[in-house]
Amino acid sequence: MKTLILAGLSFLILAAPSASAQEAAAKPVYDAALAQRLGADKNGMRQYVLVILKTGPKRVPEGKERDDMFAGHFANMERLSNEGKLALAGPFGKDPDGWRGLFVFAVADVEEAKRLTQTDPVIVKGEMVAEYHAWYGSAALMMVPETHRKLMPADKP
Repeated sequence: MKTLILAGLSFLILAAPSASAQEAAAKPVYDAALAQRLGADKNGMRQYVLVILKTGPKRVPEGKERDDMFAGHFANMERLSNEGKLALAGPFGKDPDGWRGLFVFAVADVEEAKRLTQTDPVIVKGEMVAEYHAWYGSAALMMVPETHRKLMPADKP
């Protein structure tokens, strides 16, 4: 039994990559063109504005107006994403504090994020209100929209 265990350990040691091979595989290769395209600084990071969307003072009643408002909300997010301004967006689950969703804008400051948020029908109608926070995060977040588009079937309505 001991011989079998020792033979198994020997196999694992021989089959395992060398420490230098592991280090080479683990060490990322810097891509200057990608860093520039994504707006990365020397740390691979960039400035964003995190927007928390919360329940607003006016709930738009069920029906055509509400349906149109949310259709406009989704169209607005698509437009901002295509313009390279919206890096990430999505809803929260049911939240007792009224948190409904978030935007992460790839913009220089809160004022620009406010201008962009004011183009959204859910804000215009008062269904939601926005809270703004400057945020510093990985520039790789800018790859979410293009990656997300590859995850949706072409025949999606």
